[in-house]
Amino acid sequence: MGSLKEVRNRIVSVNSTKQITAAMKMVSAAKLRRAQDAIVRMRPYAEKLQQILSNVSASLDSNEGKFSQQREVKKVLLVPIVSNRGLAGAFNTQVFRLMRKALSEASTQGVEVSILPIGKKAMDMYRRSGKLDESLPTDLAGLYEGLNFDKVAPVAELIMSAFVEGRYDRVVLFYNKFKNAAVQITTEEQYLPIPPAAEKVKGETTKGEHIMEPDRATIVEQIIPKSLKIQLYKALLDSNAAEHGARMTAMHKATDNADSLIKELKLSYNKARQAAITGEILEIVGGAEALKG
Repeated sequence: MGSLKEVRNRIVSVNSTKQITAAMKMVSAAKLRRAQDAIVRMRPYAEKLQQILSNVSASLDSNEGKFSQQREVKKVLLVPIVSNRGLAGAFNTQVFRLMRKALSEASTQGVEVSILPIGKKAMDMYRRSGKLDESLPTDLAGLYEGLNFDKVAPVAELIMSAFVEGRYDRVVLFYNKFKNAAVQITTEEQYLPIPPAAEKVKGETTKGEHIMEPDRATIVEQIIPKSLKIQLYKALLDSNAAEHGARMTAMHKATDNADSLIKELKLSYNKARQAAITGEILEIVGGAEALKG
């Protein structure tokens, strides 16, 4: 047990940490409400659009369906979507764990891999990996500052162009899907080529003729690319909401742990203080007895 001064200083230090974690929890809770509203509104639209996109792509021929071309996989672009900051529990670690598995599988299969990191923590993780594509932007941490569709669309366009030009045969997204404030689902999602409808809807295959309005050319040139931009935007919204939920939960646990530690330290402090007082009383009594003698 340390001296009274050491224990008292420790109590002050832990209490300061508790105030910081409690403040961070409140900030994350406020941000979570906005982020949760955004993804809850977007998700039904994006998921239905993805289903329609898969059905329409399956009905296009090889010349028209440039975003659904299934090629032999020789080059893959992996896109980890994480946060700019830490202190969010295992939020970033879960994505990096899934990435390590994908990198290991690609190495075993002899597939060439490039990485497009989204989020400062991803950039820090893969900066020296030698797998960053210099033709694609690497400083994408600013996407989270006022996250909106207009900021995400140019990034999606660059990814789509790289796929159409044949620089990559597959593009895969890695991110945390928001379920609730305490639960995030680590997700590996094929972005390009567009997955067939049979893979998106379990037990169902959607075949048949589709009535296309205004016409096939407009759908291929405008609607499909815009739909792909929305899918990337949805993934970022999911990750953003999941981040705030993970950080709020982590800071809540940290605050509770600080409370428990403060109680233990105060108990230790009181015991040490009581022992010191008892010792002083015994010294006084001993001195008084000695004077009587």
